[in-house]
Amino acid sequence: MGNIVDSCGVCEACRNGDQEFCAEFPTLTYGGRDRHDGSLTQGGFSDEYVADQAFVHRRPEGLDPAGTAPLMCAGITTWVPLRRWQVGPGQTVGVIGLGGLGHLAVKLAKALGAEVVGFTTSPGKAKDMLDLGADDLVVSTDAEAMARQRGRFDFILDTVPRAHDLSPNLTALRFDRTLCTLGIVPELSFTPQTLRFGRKRLAGAGSGGITDTREMLDFCAAHDVTATVEVLPVAEVDAALDRLAAGDVRYRFVLDLTS
Repeated sequence: MGNIVDSCGVCEACRNGDQEFCAEFPTLTYGGRDRHDGSLTQGGFSDEYVADQAFVHRRPEGLDPAGTAPLMCAGITTWVPLRRWQVGPGQTVGVIGLGGLGHLAVKLAKALGAEVVGFTTSPGKAKDMLDLGADDLVVSTDAEAMARQRGRFDFILDTVPRAHDLSPNLTALRFDRTLCTLGIVPELSFTPQTLRFGRKRLAGAGSGGITDTREMLDFCAAHDVTATVEVLPVAEVDAALDRLAAGDVRYRFVLDLTS
């Protein structure tokens, strides 16, 4: 299962297969309210789980279970905008941030055939970015390096979960192109002129519906794409949460519940 396990099924978004935008808000796997008995959903901390069969997906053979688990949240969240804006061969795609979402965005965009460039505030992440498949790295705190990116990108995916100025990245877009934000932040900051000049677009996305999820799983199986994970026994969940808070994870923790 992914991070959505139910929706109203009758609103326009649900009828179009975009259950993540359900008008009544989708039922989340964790911290949501079951639409039938009103109980709080417990995600991976559950002893058992009852879900609508439409939201239960087949894991293709060959995809490692641990590496596949984060695809059902971070993977589908990055997959949907990459597909919506038709990322593919001949395009240059920027990925802002190298974390749980960003590292999968790099892998997926590369597998789709694009030239992939990572934006990071940490020069030390250069090797990691290139190891994941990126073709180039730009340190976004380097004003001169950012100035050289003007008009370079066909699409930019912003995965950073904290407030930051989008203006330099909007400037880096080509004419009539899109920057899509995924990070959950209280507000966005940018200079309107960077949006107006060049007829550029600022968009948002989040998670994905049933059809998109199954398409992503099949694509990942065909291109051998999974998350980079560290597997821990469930008894170490507290240590995992502490390390997560400290940013000490590359790039997703997976708990082994069989232990």
